[in-house]
Amino acid sequence: MKKYMLFVAACVLMVGCKETKQEETSAQVEVEQYTIEQFMDNENAVANGFSSDKSKVLVTSNRSGIYNMYTVPATGGEFTPITKSDSASVFGISYFPNDDRILFRMDGNGDEIYKIYMKDSTGIRALTPETEVRALFRGWSHDGQSFFYGSNERDPRFMDHYEMNIEDFTSKRILELESGTDFGGMSHDKKYITLTKAINTNDADLFLLNTETGERTKINTTQSSNQHMDFSPDGKAVYFATDDGSEFSYVAKYDIETGETERVTDNKWDVFSYYFTHDGTYSVLFTNEDAKTVMTVTEVATGEEVAFPEIENQPISSARFSRDESMAILNVGGSAKPTNSYSYNLETKEYHQLTDVLNEDIDPNHLVEAEVVRYESFDGLEIPAIYYQPKQASAENKVPALVWVHGGPGGQSRQGFSSTIQYLVNHGYAVLAVNNRGSSGYGKTFYQMDDQNHGDKDLKDCIAGKDWLAKQDVIDPEKIGIIGGSYGGYMTMAALTYAPEEFEVGVNIFGVTNWLRTLKSIPPWWDSFKDALYLEMGDPNTADSVRLRQISPLFHAENVTKPLMVLQGAQDPRVLQVESDEIVSEVKKNGVPVEYVLFEDEGHGFVKKENQIEAYGSILKFLDKYLKGEGLEPMDSGNSETTELNADS
Repeated sequence: MKKYMLFVAACVLMVGCKETKQEETSAQVEVEQYTIEQFMDNENAVANGFSSDKSKVLVTSNRSGIYNMYTVPATGGEFTPITKSDSASVFGISYFPNDDRILFRMDGNGDEIYKIYMKDSTGIRALTPETEVRALFRGWSHDGQSFFYGSNERDPRFMDHYEMNIEDFTSKRILELESGTDFGGMSHDKKYITLTKAINTNDADLFLLNTETGERTKINTTQSSNQHMDFSPDGKAVYFATDDGSEFSYVAKYDIETGETERVTDNKWDVFSYYFTHDGTYSVLFTNEDAKTVMTVTEVATGEEVAFPEIENQPISSARFSRDESMAILNVGGSAKPTNSYSYNLETKEYHQLTDVLNEDIDPNHLVEAEVVRYESFDGLEIPAIYYQPKQASAENKVPALVWVHGGPGGQSRQGFSSTIQYLVNHGYAVLAVNNRGSSGYGKTFYQMDDQNHGDKDLKDCIAGKDWLAKQDVIDPEKIGIIGGSYGGYMTMAALTYAPEEFEVGVNIFGVTNWLRTLKSIPPWWDSFKDALYLEMGDPNTADSVRLRQISPLFHAENVTKPLMVLQGAQDPRVLQVESDEIVSEVKKNGVPVEYVLFEDEGHGFVKKENQIEAYGSILKFLDKYLKGEGLEPMDSGNSETTELNADS
């Protein structure tokens, strides 16, 4: 399991994979073009679990324009609203194990200072109300009489481990964390806790703590990536993901009594998740196979793999089982089909659709399936990427293109549906989502290739992606831009700054522009990971600051000669608003077109539908003008134009 700093869910590319057939050129296809309002009216809905009697399912959805909670019958049907927030987003956690009370979380418009709340028949109650204190749910106790959560109430740097009784809602601190350590997991009997200590952004030591004696035992014997997955149902073993002796992580089992470790899985790609269902009847494995999630469920007693139905010819991307293990919620979707949730009865094999998220105005035949492609970079390294080609593109109708860079450092463009990408592709832009060196999912050697090398070889991988696009006979080689969020926003600015003639435009979505500031201002609750991050990026408090300044676009903004768009959330705790404010101010001095969209009520990712419409609609208008060249006079370079938009004014 790889760690990375700035990765944001809103910018993860959920993109699909199949064999590429670039040698074939299809005839131009007529497709209907849809508005940003229509694409953003695709619903984002996540099923959070069954009610105690399994008659209902809790769902978090943005159908109202902001995330709220709903219930839906387990056999499908109409949604019933549970909350009606019109300001802060509400994210469901789960029903209580034995009644219809509900846990959920909210933060302050994207500031990531989450609070845990309860909803019952009398109203809403804040269970972790302390000001400026962050709380994250960590699971229910096995008997369902309490839940666990992490909180930095004692010290802003440390997410200590707490247990809250659900009868009187009193809480107790079970474990105080210390510098450099993170909570991993806890056995059902609460006797054992696992802790991780990051060595670098790939490797971490895994420790077993006996809560009764205080004894701490190191589980791994070599420097490698080691992450807690689950305890065995009987509490006698720890299952963890490790890449010890392997490029990719696999599941290993540590016997607590003997101290012996054995390999459990023989997967050829990284383990994404591994856990046991409530009573240990099934083990559930998810692997990340060439940017695609693959699920394997095994009946523990027999070792037999459990077959699941193929729904709509799409892969199952996640599963959540009921406490009695008789039912599961399956999330199903792909690159050209948004993810829907289904309830599935493991005994009767029946399933029911719970969500239907694709806007009925959109013809699914007009959406584009993605392809996995690979190309050689400047040094011969093979770079994997995800390619979306507009259906209307042909050799006779060449289209502009975008290199899209994921978040991170260390993220990955993966399978799944992106309304934003489909919107751009629908309007005639090819998109190549590059997984440059340093991306996760392709082995630990590939993952560490960009350490203290950012803005150099990773940028050259993106430029090689542009060169690959330029060779496709359906792409206009003179109209290729670069776009990305967070780390991808940094790569956009690095491209415009250090290779100013390579891309025709850049779209920077809350990207880092001053590594010195960003690395000094990371949120306090990331303290355990700070040293590992400094090993990858450099320590801004040492001589590394010289190199960090060299790779920070802010200090070289005079090199930017191509049109730039910047988007930012004012509440962002990871990439501060000042990062975007300053790069916009500096690039304006060059007399090039600059557009700036700022949202006062968003953080590191735009979650409110009206803001998404404003953000991504503005991106298309910017690209149409400066990449397609629509609306520009033949001799108009646009050099005198600057636009600044406050999206909430």
